[in-house]
Amino acid sequence: MSTLMITHDVEDVEHWLASPKREELLGPLGISARPCVDSDRSNHVGLVVEAPDIDALQQVLASPEAAAAMKHDGVRPETLHVMVQP
Repeated sequence: MSTLMITHDVEDVEHWLASPKREELLGPLGISARPCVDSDRSNHVGLVVEAPDIDALQQVLASPEAAAAMKHDGVRPETLHVMVQP
C-alpha cells in the first residue's frame, strides 16, 4: 500500500468536497482518498491517498475519465502536485 498527498487548487471548495467523482473514479480500484482543505489558501485543497497499486493510480490520473472528473470538480490541473510517502 502506498500513501500519497495530492494537492491542487479548485474553483469552489464546497463543490469539490461534496463531489462523488473521486469515489466513483478511485473506489473501484481499491484507492481511498481523504480530503483536506488548506486553512491559509482559500482554494487550495489536498487528498491523502492510499493506493494498493501506485501504477494503477498513475494510469487512472492520466486517463480521460480523470480529466472529466477533475473538470467536473473544478480542479485546476496545472496546480496538481503529487507527493509519495517514502
